[in-house]
Amino acid sequence: MSESRMTAAIPVLPVRETEAAAAFYAEKLGFRVGHIDPGYAILVRDGVQVHLWAATDEDWRRRDGGRPVQSGAESFLAGTASCRIATEGIAALHDACRQSGIVHPNGALADKPHGLREFAVLDPDGNLVTFFQPLPAA
Repeated sequence: MSESRMTAAIPVLPVRETEAAAAFYAEKLGFRVGHIDPGYAILVRDGVQVHLWAATDEDWRRRDGGRPVQSGAESFLAGTASCRIATEGIAALHDACRQSGIVHPNGALADKPHGLREFAVLDPDGNLVTFFQPLPAA
């Protein structure tokens, strides 16, 4: 283990429709669409990537009682994830998101006791995206 080094983590969020979700990230949060198809999208802004995958399997609605839900892409998964994105200039990003009306009602910009200033938005599917920045040293 000591010979390995992790270099990045990329959130992959379940959505109902990749094109609609990608448009939100591009138009409201300033991401560029790096790739998109009906099943997967890659969004990029600065050094951050957010991936979206289509949770569109509706077979669980018709399954018999003996077969478990098993595809891993069931539609009920859309909107059940969250991620945190380290940010510089968080006040400006918060202002832009507030003006767009996308700041989560319980996610206003606030200084937290764990040493971070943060705020949150919900994407159209309900995935929670929290932006954070370390508080200045006291």
